[in-house]
Amino acid sequence: MPASLCAMPFTPFHFGPGAAIKAAVPAHFSFAVFCYSQVIVDLESGFYLLRGEYPVHRCFHTYLGATLVGLGCALTGRFICQLVLRMWQACFPAKVTKWFGRSVRIPWRVAFVSAFVGTYSHVFMDSIMHRDATPFSPFSPSNPMLDVVSLPLLHLLCLALGVAGMCILPFRASKGDSPN
Repeated sequence: MPASLCAMPFTPFHFGPGAAIKAAVPAHFSFAVFCYSQVIVDLESGFYLLRGEYPVHRCFHTYLGATLVGLGCALTGRFICQLVLRMWQACFPAKVTKWFGRSVRIPWRVAFVSAFVGTYSHVFMDSIMHRDATPFSPFSPSNPMLDVVSLPLLHLLCLALGVAGMCILPFRASKGDSPN
């Protein structure tokens, strides 16, 4: 099995850019819907990894597939994420307010933006690191993004964005800048 396929699906590195975006524009982005869309995209890889079938990055890991997954994630993720955030708020009101602000409502526009940023960024990052990714399929079998940056650098950038976002987000949420 190629080394790049040994990486765990549902990687937390994918969440880093979402945390930074949430910190930068909290009222216009749902970190919860973003993460939900990341996990949904990687269900495909997890399925094929469990079955031992190659390639593991197929339809969901193309921009066409990501468009369809993004649409589904916006429609289902808004409801699911609001429900989960409400349950967390009932159990841990201070912590939810610290990270997400007082409101757990996710506007439709925010759900769509967050889901599509999640699915497209997932395809983009996986295109850099996985040889079996064909992001422009079925129109082209090429992957011009492969190895544009090294895997350690990609992980470092995602980690740095995540740390920066997580450091800034509590301050923004406490000022009421975050709708969800």
